[in-house]
Amino acid sequence: MTTMTDRKNAAISRGVGMTTQIYADRAENAEIWDKEGNRYIDFAAGIAVVNTGHRHPRVIAAVKDQLDRFTHTCHQVVPYENYVELAERLNDLTPGDFAKKTIFATTGAEAVENAVKIARHHTGRPGIVAFAGGFHGRTFMGMALTGKVQPYKAGFGPMMNDVWHLPFPNPLHGVTEADALAALDRLFKADLEPARVAAFIIEPVQGEGGFYEASASFIGKLREIADQHGILLIADEVQTGFARTGKLFAMEHAGVAADLTTMAKGLGGGFPISAVTGRAEVMDSPNPGGLGGTYAGNPLGVAAAHAVLDVIEEEGLNERATRLGQRLKQRLAGLRDEVPEIVDIRGPGFMNAVEFNMAGSDKPNPDFANRVREQALQRNLILLTCGVYGNVIRFLAPLTIQDAVFEEALDIVEESIRAARM
Repeated sequence: MTTMTDRKNAAISRGVGMTTQIYADRAENAEIWDKEGNRYIDFAAGIAVVNTGHRHPRVIAAVKDQLDRFTHTCHQVVPYENYVELAERLNDLTPGDFAKKTIFATTGAEAVENAVKIARHHTGRPGIVAFAGGFHGRTFMGMALTGKVQPYKAGFGPMMNDVWHLPFPNPLHGVTEADALAALDRLFKADLEPARVAAFIIEPVQGEGGFYEASASFIGKLREIADQHGILLIADEVQTGFARTGKLFAMEHAGVAADLTTMAKGLGGGFPISAVTGRAEVMDSPNPGGLGGTYAGNPLGVAAAHAVLDVIEEEGLNERATRLGQRLKQRLAGLRDEVPEIVDIRGPGFMNAVEFNMAGSDKPNPDFANRVREQALQRNLILLTCGVYGNVIRFLAPLTIQDAVFEEALDIVEESIRAARM
């Protein structure tokens, strides 16, 4: 008998990795049902895409209304008002007390590519400084910026040039803020003159890299150094944006405004749309036609994004993210005494993670993290791992998850961590 997995293996490149063999049939809020009718609790949310839940009624209604009007004209050919309105909203909502402008694209990687293009055009400089452990996409510029070789860069070289990496401050792995800043100083002294740098790019909370949060002091210092040398600061908020961290944008926690902000994932609530919002004079640097794309700012994605912003505000999802994260971290903390593999529990809002080492050691334990994920899946809870060492479980449930389903999931998390020790 040919299974769906057999068909997938025969039809789809093995380069498209799959975390589970669940084939979705339908989904609602924080639950997914497969083709056999099995129910799963979704603590992945399409990797922080459906922050407002699968098929939120407001999002579905907005997209259906747009479907009845038109689905595509290409904004660069025949523009439409809701594209302009969404740009106006993001200009107002993105951190920074200065005039801003926005462009739309389709994916997070595309947003990052455009931010780099804009930064280089505005400054007339080629260099981009990124951080180890960061993830910025699978395009060639995205791969070059990404600070993780496996599986993203391996075998795809050579990478784009004029991209430089610094250690990300991570005391748990022996890198202090002072270490990271000293590495930047050495870079400027030994390899790269600041006058050649167009931008720093940073995830305020690293996503794929392990949910490590850059402190307000570090981001503030990076802002000072950027201003000193005429360098732009790009905040990659693709995974951190839209209430995931308890703020609409994670940079709000630091009280620092980036010159350019990239966003995607949670913006569309399940529909493909991304954006770059930044200082008006920077965004206006490229010539007409230098930015855009056939599907950039697709009307359905734009309609969904308007609904997502409404839901975040009306349902208080920033505050709810904080409450959910506090409850999750409280439950995880209760396991510390009996699970010595737990080395850290962290994350702002509901962008949370638990990290595992070998018991009584500082050596990462990816096998334990994977066993937790597998045990959870056996209990119909979908979890994701992450981190440079693969020893981190990240929690990305929809912010709209029902209280009863959330508590059910937390029970499964505890059971799965205990079972992983057996």
